[in-house]
Amino acid sequence: MGGHILAIDQGTTSSRAIVFDDSQKVVGVGQREFAQHFPRSGWVEHNPEDIWESVIWSARVALEQAGIGAADLAGIGITNQRETVVVWERDSGRSIHNAIVWQDRRTASHCEDLKKQGLEEIFTAKTGLLLDPYFSGTKLAWILDNVEGARARAARGELCFGTVDTFLIWRLTGGRAFRTDATNASRTLMYNIATDGWDDELLDILKVPKAVLPEVLDCAADFGVTVREHLGAAVPILGVAGDQQAATIGQACFEPGMMKSTYGTGCFALLNTGADMVRSKNRLLTTIAYRLNGETIYALEGSIFIAGAAVQWLRDGLKLIGAAPEASELAAKADPMQEVYLVPAFTGLGAPHWDAEARAAIYGMTRNTGPAEFARAALEAVCYQTRDLLDAMHGDWKNGGSETVLRVDGGMVASDWTMQRLADILHAPVDRPTILETTALGAAWLAGHRAGVWPDKAGFAKSWARDRRFEPKMDEKARAAKIAGWRDAVRRTLSAG
Repeated sequence: MGGHILAIDQGTTSSRAIVFDDSQKVVGVGQREFAQHFPRSGWVEHNPEDIWESVIWSARVALEQAGIGAADLAGIGITNQRETVVVWERDSGRSIHNAIVWQDRRTASHCEDLKKQGLEEIFTAKTGLLLDPYFSGTKLAWILDNVEGARARAARGELCFGTVDTFLIWRLTGGRAFRTDATNASRTLMYNIATDGWDDELLDILKVPKAVLPEVLDCAADFGVTVREHLGAAVPILGVAGDQQAATIGQACFEPGMMKSTYGTGCFALLNTGADMVRSKNRLLTTIAYRLNGETIYALEGSIFIAGAAVQWLRDGLKLIGAAPEASELAAKADPMQEVYLVPAFTGLGAPHWDAEARAAIYGMTRNTGPAEFARAALEAVCYQTRDLLDAMHGDWKNGGSETVLRVDGGMVASDWTMQRLADILHAPVDRPTILETTALGAAWLAGHRAGVWPDKAGFAKSWARDRRFEPKMDEKARAAKIAGWRDAVRRTLSAG
């Protein structure tokens, strides 16, 4: 056994695998995109076999690029797109339906029915979540209700439910391990984050039999050992965390008050509140940041459904750019006299609004509005939405104060223009780390620390390094006017507005 760690980062549009050496340096990378399926408006699915094949291919490429074999690995860490649901046969391992992706809105009416029954308060009290189709529980219920015979088979214990991490662990271990971690479990609407266990009352409401649920472990634990055929050697899986929690760990946000925001397909901001399970008054989520050695650390989370996806829309939908990096170059050329706002509610609005029925809109266009103004509006929308989350977090957690430094990661943070505008809109410093692969790094640290080849939390935090700090430069009057315009645009967009 060597000191290398393989991190599997299974995302919404692609799977990545990264090999880190024992000094936490990236020495091998593999990545493969897979197909997105949109069977109906608002529905988003993945073929689980595409996910599996992309993961194995990426892992083998990363090992080859690193010049090592699986026998040289001390362990594997897994991080994954959260809330995405897979249901498969316990005997064969075959899925009974495509994976229903976190972005999918098909269960909006189910959530509304539960709200009308006055049940949201029960779910929020126990899970820290709101009743929204974003989360896993109603997706699982939909599969059990809509795949012939599924509910009866689930009750007989013939089916397995899992978020993507659980599906990968099952496949990697040849069906010997049926496990998840506390962070992924906390996103299902079925897990009580105060008692750290599946909740019988919530399962009864959703009509989910307990037999389909995996065992829940700490984020750093013994999740199982891979069968040799997949990577060439038996390797222990020692770390698991949902992607946003893994990024929080990778950013070394171990102290209460520390905050990170990841800008990928969506945007997800987490504020570490320590052992304090803060109940949000501003429609944020209370969630598990991580669980280590049986100790649960909590966070406030704000979820923005559309961030980098707005740039993809500029590229693929409007054909205004040829590649994502061109968006910031185009935005920099926008007419400063035009205030154009994009409210990117393509799949509804997330925190703090939680409006599943809202749809995207653009405000402030004139005859002079063109591609540059559209690009700026798309990038600024991410900044405005982050400001909404930050304000809500400060309203919920007074200990956080108003002096927040935001640690950022994800594909969008490579844009200096976007990060400067983010600092301007937040009126707060924005720190970009030298290692942008923070999600994979967090999963790797969990496995590496568990294997005894990486440092503890304090040692890992010391190794975090900043590439650049973006300080706010915008005039206060200009910032206030921009934010007021944004909030008016959101008000006009909300489905009840």
